[in-house]
Amino acid sequence: MLILASTSPRRKEIMELVGLDFKVVPSTIDEKSLVYHGRRLFLPEFLATKKAEDVFSRNKDDIVIASDTIVICGDDVFGKPIDKEEAKMMLRELSNKTHTVATGVCIKFKDQTITFTEVTGVTFYPLSEQDIDEYIATNEPIDKAGAYAIQGKGAKYIKKIEGDFYTVMGLPISKILHELNKLGIKY
Repeated sequence: MLILASTSPRRKEIMELVGLDFKVVPSTIDEKSLVYHGRRLFLPEFLATKKAEDVFSRNKDDIVIASDTIVICGDDVFGKPIDKEEAKMMLRELSNKTHTVATGVCIKFKDQTITFTEVTGVTFYPLSEQDIDEYIATNEPIDKAGAYAIQGKGAKYIKKIEGDFYTVMGLPISKILHELNKLGIKY
């Protein structure tokens, strides 16, 4: 059985979109307690691995897929905003710029662990304070890395993307399916 180690409705939606038979088993680790010393680009892969290991420890007969996403804009790394003010700050920083979305993935199956990071560039149109206030008022930005949802109302602010759309949504599904195929896993 495939397990998605995430409570993200977007990740669940992507898995359903491609017709996978899976169940959701969230990780119980406290991400804030983890210490990471590597390159910031690979932070999501590190976190995905910790999530997958946690869920796999209780589901050793299953295939566990975990992922994590961050937004990198200049010297800043954005996860999910803690409140509306932080979301506004993030959106101001992203306005009229290109940023990087990095989604790390870990697949655990038997004695095998596959990890990778997919990267996509996203360019925003210029955002006015009114644009930001109106978007924040929808509450959509609050639980999204970088304070926006490319598949939701945030789509109207996106000028272009360079890379995989689903990486920005938080689950690079085509790469995951490719890796499952390489393992000989039929889904």
